Amino acid sequence: MTTNFEIAGEPQKTRIVVAMSGGVDSSVAAVLAKRAGYDVVGVTLQLYNHGEAVKKKGACCAGSDIHDARTVAAKIGIPHFVLDYETRFREQVIQPFADSYARGETPVPCISCNQTVKFKDLLATARDLGGAALVTGHYIESRSAGNHRAMYRAHDADRDQSYFLYATTQEQLDYLRFPLGGLAKPAVRAIAEELGLIVANKPDSQDICFVPSGRYTTIIDRLKPNAAEPGEIVHIDGRVLGTHQGIIHYTVGQRRGLNIALSTPEAEPLFVIKLDAKSKRVIVGPREHLLVVRAALREINWLGDISPVEMASSRTPVFARVRSTRTPVPAALHCDGNQIFIDFADGEEGVAPGQACVLYDSAGLRARVLGGGVINSTLPLGESREKIAPALQPEAVLVV
Repeated sequence: MTTNFEIAGEPQKTRIVVAMSGGVDSSVAAVLAKRAGYDVVGVTLQLYNHGEAVKKKGACCAGSDIHDARTVAAKIGIPHFVLDYETRFREQVIQPFADSYARGETPVPCISCNQTVKFKDLLATARDLGGAALVTGHYIESRSAGNHRAMYRAHDADRDQSYFLYATTQEQLDYLRFPLGGLAKPAVRAIAEELGLIVANKPDSQDICFVPSGRYTTIIDRLKPNAAEPGEIVHIDGRVLGTHQGIIHYTVGQRRGLNIALSTPEAEPLFVIKLDAKSKRVIVGPREHLLVVRAALREINWLGDISPVEMASSRTPVFARVRSTRTPVPAALHCDGNQIFIDFADGEEGVAPGQACVLYDSAGLRARVLGGGVINSTLPLGESREKIAPALQPEAVLVV
């Protein structure tokens, strides 16, 4: 099997740099580049303390992963380098992660890692190595669109990673290649097994790679020892139901672990509705209060042909995704001055500040990624029934 990398020039005279994490996906990406006849160089990043991470099953970029990447590179006959990016990773991913949680947000560190360490710093290194492209094992597709490239959801919906890559800039996207976008996971493992690669049956990375214990609060406690300040757990109607030992232990939509109970037996289950870092309060309430009709976005990255302002003014429909495991839902862009909002046509649950909201041109397989941003604040339906009731109508133009 070969893949069309859509790179100008003769493959034999063209160098490709492959980001090899030590897993089966990036290993097969390197195999496909090699089979296509390119001059392939493998690069692996050392990102954090391997003394701990090497022991974590399902980790990414851990000590054993570097060994696996080096072994695969030797097996397929390509040079391999390890780059020490620990300081960059700590400053650009881990510290902002802790800061965001301390503000009562729910950050997605994989997005920050791709946006900074991998697609900024590593991309620059790939250019220094003479690479005509940087190849990764991510499950997304990119195709030529005029003078640039466009990003699309992967063929394998269960593996699609477009949510984590929306912050890729147009310049970066033009330089990147993703050969696994049209493949299903079993086909990728089959290629690795055919070549006898040691990573053929290696488990996928999961959870937060730099949290060896599986508890993110351990990292936050170490970096921000005063972040876990106690406070009140307050019902949305104003009643104080209990106390907590720090808002960093909670996320919007959480139900378990609240350790509170209402006095009446018929009381509904309670969920975390909001985290107020300033007052150190965890606000809880019934599930219907999780429904959000609008979210304000910051740090917007746009890959679509039409600007978000133009799309808002023309009422162009979009499809929004607030978590990687969810299907994109109907939505509309709304602008008020320089602030861009996303309005959910039927509302959306569990939308938390700090998460990413990624926008597509459809809800289907291989939909195009238009862009997205970080959720800065939300407007729950319960607070807006009269003020912006039209938000539930997809054709509405909303006024703040």
